[in-house]
Amino acid sequence: MVRADQRDGLETEHESGLSNYVRSISAFSLVFILLSQTPTVSAHGGAKTEILSQWHGIAAMVTGVVVLSSFVVLRRRSTLSSTIAIYGAFLGIGLIAVGGIIFEGLSPDPTYTASSMPFSRSWYQPLAIGLGVMITGLSLGIGLVRWPTRPRYMSLGLLMGGWVLYPYLLPGLKGYTNPIGYALILGTPILAGYVLWKDAGPVIYTILQDRVARRFGLGVGLVMALFFMSTTGYMSFFWEEGDPQQTTIVVMSVLYQLVMWPTLEVVLPDIPFFVAISPGVLIVVGTLSALIGLNAAVIARYWRDEEKAGVTQSTAGAASIVGACTCGCCGPLISQMAFVAASPAISAPLYWIFVDSASPLSSLFVIGSIVLFTGTLISSIDSSRVSARSAAFTPAD
Repeated sequence: MVRADQRDGLETEHESGLSNYVRSISAFSLVFILLSQTPTVSAHGGAKTEILSQWHGIAAMVTGVVVLSSFVVLRRRSTLSSTIAIYGAFLGIGLIAVGGIIFEGLSPDPTYTASSMPFSRSWYQPLAIGLGVMITGLSLGIGLVRWPTRPRYMSLGLLMGGWVLYPYLLPGLKGYTNPIGYALILGTPILAGYVLWKDAGPVIYTILQDRVARRFGLGVGLVMALFFMSTTGYMSFFWEEGDPQQTTIVVMSVLYQLVMWPTLEVVLPDIPFFVAISPGVLIVVGTLSALIGLNAAVIARYWRDEEKAGVTQSTAGAASIVGACTCGCCGPLISQMAFVAASPAISAPLYWIFVDSASPLSSLFVIGSIVLFTGTLISSIDSSRVSARSAAFTPAD
């Protein structure tokens, strides 16, 4: 038997792990607020309609937050079962996403001139090289010291450094079609998947056998995929004057992230609908959405397990759902509001540093988000293992 003080220590470790998980998600949300918007890419946004306005989007978002919060509070008070609360939380997330798409689609697209750059683009190269070398060095050092038996962690960090360094080691046309660039992008989901398979594969498989958790994770992943596509301009449901008025289906070569991809562009003005799909978009958006969906499924399973154990107040329940799902969905909306409301003197430097496709921080956001979501997923599963061991112990008579 394990004494009560030992059990309390395990429970404290569990709560600490989950608190770190929520803090990691919050950190991602702050980065996502700054980095996820590309105002000049969305050539089909900014429509003015007589039916919808930005206020309709805001109303939908507010309603979604109220719905989500209400189901969380009712679950914490044991008024609702975990299953109903999870489906209700998804309804709130869906409303927030729909409201965000409407708000972003109807927002005017700000334009920035070179004179508003906080510093010359000539600084991008030394910044990228310095940042890439630092990431590579830290990955090697931390990997060898902290996880010497898990070289896959170090490899994921090295891949992150490669994303930052690649455009400047192979600039221009040399890099746009180089096999190394394609290998970096194609290798990212493969390596992330390998890490999850090695460290959390059986647990993830078990979690996905839970029908409610599986549906919640799949739903959140699909909502986030639609949301990413809409807020970055690769999908639009709004039209404005000057946009194409004829149905167009064309395949062209487009730069996305590090390299050029064959891109299918579909313009249907009568619906209206616009989408640009390429292998690169599918890989990056699919990887991010899948990781977010898996995190959501783990959170839903936590909530259901807590119900079976008679627990409703732990960190793994409402706080994690609010932190991971609501902030993940609301971050870009807050960003868009900031770009619309802020003066050019404030928003322009943020755009050039974080959103400009030539900035090294734009690639850092993508791979950093993948690394962060992979890490938080493993961390949350490790916390669940601690919780399971803790629940199995009883104090001595």
